Amino acid sequence: MQKSIGKERIILGIDPGTAVLGYGIIKETGKQLSLINLGVIKLEHLTDHGLKLQRIFQKTTALIEQYHPDCMALEAPFYGKNIQVMLKLGRAQGVAMAAGLNKDIPIFEYAPRKIKQAVTGNGNAAKEQVAAMLKTLLRFDETPQFLDATDGLAVAVCHAFQNHTAASKKNSYSGWEAFARENASRLK
Repeated sequence: MQKSIGKERIILGIDPGTAVLGYGIIKETGKQLSLINLGVIKLEHLTDHGLKLQRIFQKTTALIEQYHPDCMALEAPFYGKNIQVMLKLGRAQGVAMAAGLNKDIPIFEYAPRKIKQAVTGNGNAAKEQVAAMLKTLLRFDETPQFLDATDGLAVAVCHAFQNHTAASKKNSYSGWEAFARENASRLK
């Protein structure tokens, strides 16, 4: 799926979270990137984890319906010290993925280190460094209240920088059928 020069696509990037979920939406025209929107979905006021997941699904679906992205890129959960946190992040990511798959949008996921490397050239960059580079790259001045917004934007930019050939489709799904077909061993 090599993109042609001049072809436009809208990319929705998501940094999953159960307290604050960050998102960024960019338009890619050839090699030019432009910012459409970025923001956060605040969830810390919800005490029930099921309600948080429901809100993630609803808000992600609303973003898809409003901006009509051609694809969605998500930050993959990483293993930290607390396995419960990782499980909750995995659920948040899964629900956001489900919203995209429900609308037949191809899904891509990237490790946090890969995202930082793609945006700043340093896989160990701090959130502030990533935000500063994005402000320069996409030419915007406002600093979001939450760095989760620029984290979501970074995922979208990372995806735009990737060269998606057939060999790199490992973590890409174009719908429930494709996901089930490519993960048959995981289904009961």
